[in-house]
Amino acid sequence: MSTDSSQTHPSAGLRTGLALVALGVVFGDIGTSPLYALRESIRHLPEADRVAGVLGILSLIFWSLLVVVSGKYLAFVTRADNRGEGGIFALLALARIETPGTKGRAIGLGTIFILFGACMLCGEGVITPAISVLSATEGLSLIAPATTPWIIPIACAILALIFWFQSRGSQAIGRVYGPVMLIWFISLGALGAWQIWQTPVVLQALNPWHGWVLLREHPAEITALLGGIVLAITGVEAIYADMGHFGRRAISLAWYGVALPGLALNYFGQGAYVIGQAGMVENPFLAIAPAGVIRLFILVLSILAAVIASQAMISGTFSLIRSAIQL
Repeated sequence: MSTDSSQTHPSAGLRTGLALVALGVVFGDIGTSPLYALRESIRHLPEADRVAGVLGILSLIFWSLLVVVSGKYLAFVTRADNRGEGGIFALLALARIETPGTKGRAIGLGTIFILFGACMLCGEGVITPAISVLSATEGLSLIAPATTPWIIPIACAILALIFWFQSRGSQAIGRVYGPVMLIWFISLGALGAWQIWQTPVVLQALNPWHGWVLLREHPAEITALLGGIVLAITGVEAIYADMGHFGRRAISLAWYGVALPGLALNYFGQGAYVIGQAGMVENPFLAIAPAGVIRLFILVLSILAAVIASQAMISGTFSLIRSAIQL
């Protein structure tokens, strides 16, 4: 039963506690997108006008977060619940694919799209652990270049441990998901705010016109650019899938109170750093952290966040397949 049902009105303390847990479970995946989203996007920028290109990408990322996450999901999709429950197969129940009074089962175009969405989610469950963990461990090459040949073996070892632990249940580690992700989002925002303070010109990207200009002037790179931009909103479907566990209000509190500010500040901070550099920045996420103990702390924290995002995605994929079998 959803905590947002008309019969249940959770207290502010309970809602805050649910919001804290939701940071790890619901926003664990999208919370690790700063590890790679901006880096992959700027690779397709022409060197001629780096500042305009970065402003355009930041504008597209920022407005994607607002339109897709805040607008599409929190304001619209989460209202299509099935007795408080969300998820792909809640849509199947709402679609009423079994027509009353008939023995047959009507499979319409809408059902096909719903099943296609379930397949896409399973595909993301395969990709997300690998790209998140690998992107986090790649930061080792910036701190200790001698470890570069060992990055892939280390990432594979971490992934093996994740799946080994996942098969034994995640109840124990689940208790620390929320607090770790809270520290993660606060760190993201702090690092980004420091870079924005040094290069405030990056705030021009709040204007969506920069994103439109980027796509208009580089039509040949639109597919590649948007392919990088969409990495910033991977895992957003967890908002709908986990709505029955946390409730719409708690998820909204976690998003607007912690996740969105942290992500926006970090993306803009990375963009500010790239604008301030003459050449290509290999790892803008880790580069904005001061060298030394702070950078090492962010590296370790990013690996923990990648592990949390991976386990949340694996659990979600497992739940999806189990629901399909039961259905």
